[in-house]
Amino acid sequence: MKDKPGDVWSPLEIGAWKPCTEVDRSQSLPPENTVGYLQVFLEGGLNQQRMGICDAVAVAKIMNATLLLPYFGVNRVWQDTSSFEEIFDVDYFINALKGIVKVVTELPEEYSWSTREYYGTGIRVTRIKDAPVHASPSWYLSSVLPILQSYGIVAIAPFSHRLGFENIPLEIQRLRCMVNFHALHFVPAIKYVGDAIIQRLRQSEPEQIFNSSFERHQEKLHASYNSKFLALHLRFDKDMAAHSGCDFGGGKVELLAMSKYRRVVWAGRGINSHLSMEKLRELGKCPLTPEEVGLTLAALGYNNRTKIYLASFTVYGGEARMSIFHHLFPFVTNKTRIAREDELQPFNGKASMLAAIDYYVCLHSDVFLSASPGNMHNALLGHRAFENRGNTIRPDMVLLSRLFANESMQWPEFKSRVLQGHQNRRGQVRLRQSKQSIYTYPAPDCMCKSES
Repeated sequence: MKDKPGDVWSPLEIGAWKPCTEVDRSQSLPPENTVGYLQVFLEGGLNQQRMGICDAVAVAKIMNATLLLPYFGVNRVWQDTSSFEEIFDVDYFINALKGIVKVVTELPEEYSWSTREYYGTGIRVTRIKDAPVHASPSWYLSSVLPILQSYGIVAIAPFSHRLGFENIPLEIQRLRCMVNFHALHFVPAIKYVGDAIIQRLRQSEPEQIFNSSFERHQEKLHASYNSKFLALHLRFDKDMAAHSGCDFGGGKVELLAMSKYRRVVWAGRGINSHLSMEKLRELGKCPLTPEEVGLTLAALGYNNRTKIYLASFTVYGGEARMSIFHHLFPFVTNKTRIAREDELQPFNGKASMLAAIDYYVCLHSDVFLSASPGNMHNALLGHRAFENRGNTIRPDMVLLSRLFANESMQWPEFKSRVLQGHQNRRGQVRLRQSKQSIYTYPAPDCMCKSES
């Protein structure tokens, strides 16, 4: 059945905007003329590491350095040891940057001492550990380049968010986008599983996806059938719930458990620890719960035949927390249900690699929504806009928090308010404002208006 004009599945027209990331390779110095080697040590999850890689390439370009393939630290929350080469296609990455920034997979013998272990055992003159957040190119040229020139190598740790977005030369901005949207290709193993999941979502009836023995039905996929699906990043795991500092209705026991979790995992820190729980919800700082997401999607016009791919880790609160959502949307699946056990076996214990599968499926979905404006939400918001991938719903967290707080509001009014409030939050290209990330809002730096 064809979609009717203006329905919830119709792709958006992005107007005259198109990708624009050409980098002038003729202006790059030959690799042998680089000043020295740049090392960066990246922490966090997949999307934080992804941004760090792009910034590392940009900083290497700014200083005319050779970049050592970025090192991924063990994720302290998921205890994940995934490496760059396990997630991203190294050869493609290096070739994409050829003539722009030289990238190597290992250091020469004379610098073999420069390791994470070496920098963890004392103060080292070649390590920069106080790089300011959102540093400027001039800071790198004045504070880091002299060390690179003196010793031939410099290591920066921590490195997350260590390059700003203001007063950056357009060439560097476009280089960052070129890395993010072109040079970083997932390895074939991740793309293979991602493509298999997408094919099964598109070529199956909702009942097949819901069936716990989906494997048995794969031979019944309709090769000519190309239905649509919605990808939902339901960022409602224990880590996010605790870190947000919000109250999710679990009473005193839950609040005490969340407080203990913050002390153990986040050393007592929360992203908005200076605000009261009431103020957090009023300001829209709390992630949407599964039931709130379900009601929002229903208000936007998605019905109970909608196929939903759930991209997330274990939902905090388990099935009890998901009951209302499943009542509204019974045809929900995820990678562990729709992919075969042998397909996922190579990724066991590799949270970032599993997150990469989710990222790939979400990027290629017909509609994408994230329940919390975190790193994955921001990364996919920018990537899907850059590639004009269709509807990307940006929940109005302030509006929704107020609507859900109004217990007397009836469904017709709630639906009308949600629809009205999200008319311009469905994936339209938004121009980056001061201090906003180029990875979330690639226009106008990395997207141009065509003349036609």
